[in-house]
Amino acid sequence: MRAVLAILGAMALSVCLNGAANAGPVGERHLMATQPTAALRDADHRTDLRVTVWYPAADGSVEQRIDIGPPGKPIFLVGAVAQDAAFADDKPRPVILFSHGFGGTARMMAWFTTALARAGYVVISVDHPGNNGLDKMTVPGAILFWDRPEDMKVALARVEADPVIGPHLDPRRIGAAGFSAGGFTALALAGGRIDMAHFLRFCTEHPDDGVCRPQKEFAVSLTQATAALASPELAAEAAHSGDDHSIPGLRAAFAIAPAIVQAFDPSSLKAIRTPVAIILGDIDPVAPPATNGLVAAAAIPGAELTVLHDVGHYDFLSTCTEAGFAVVPICTAKVPQEPTHQAAIDKALAFFGRTLGAP
Repeated sequence: MRAVLAILGAMALSVCLNGAANAGPVGERHLMATQPTAALRDADHRTDLRVTVWYPAADGSVEQRIDIGPPGKPIFLVGAVAQDAAFADDKPRPVILFSHGFGGTARMMAWFTTALARAGYVVISVDHPGNNGLDKMTVPGAILFWDRPEDMKVALARVEADPVIGPHLDPRRIGAAGFSAGGFTALALAGGRIDMAHFLRFCTEHPDDGVCRPQKEFAVSLTQATAALASPELAAEAAHSGDDHSIPGLRAAFAIAPAIVQAFDPSSLKAIRTPVAIILGDIDPVAPPATNGLVAAAAIPGAELTVLHDVGHYDFLSTCTEAGFAVVPICTAKVPQEPTHQAAIDKALAFFGRTLGAP
């Protein structure tokens, strides 16, 4: 009975929050932060960290499409936002830190982040240096994945200090979310500790696992990764992989098709006390559930798990257009993407509503 009541409560809250999600426009602002480790990952050795913030905007704010691709011929349908719009009101709002996937961008996942902003949350994201679709990809950007949660912490500090956005944040209500490698980031922010020896052993024993194979977005072999981590340029940073990359007081973590789960010390997952929810597809060859999301769900106490039928990894990206299916190899959905997106949004709104409180 308790489980039934919990499900009914989540459904009611989801309906309530989805009503709020359609209530008004979403604003988007861009900031720049300084992240010292970005110099190792960025192809031009810049310390810049691009930060994107979405939030509920004032009534009357005019939204414009931010789809990805040539003008008039988008490859991915992302959504619409009002650039630099005024905030809807002055009350402090819960904050969600969002991390994109391997080779993605903050905007690629705006179908999800703007839905949270329409529901009243302030969402902070970044373009991870050396591992995003706007800049040149690099080997350090691909393999120094424990720097991802550090990027999110730098972004949070930058936004908190911003005179326009900072006053709208409620520092007592902070959650994390992410897709794929970003799902890994969310779990690291919740307390997962990285054990590179465990990850390298796993990939040596399972070279054909999706997270161990060279990725479509940027191919790096296990041999290349091992050599790079031992190189003089990266050895010092590699020594920090097992540091605590969590955010004290984080209230919730939502992972979409989480990848690189084998890089976590299993005992650290068992020690997580932050509420965690995981959603994934059952035909995901990139972050196979059996070695990623299901492992995390089984290890983390009280973790909530949602498995979507006939859904693959890239179904969680923005909606591919016909042009996208023609030219982009990762546009491979077997089923329409919109129901997958809505399932993730509904689950996230219900989860964050319970853990952070309705905004």
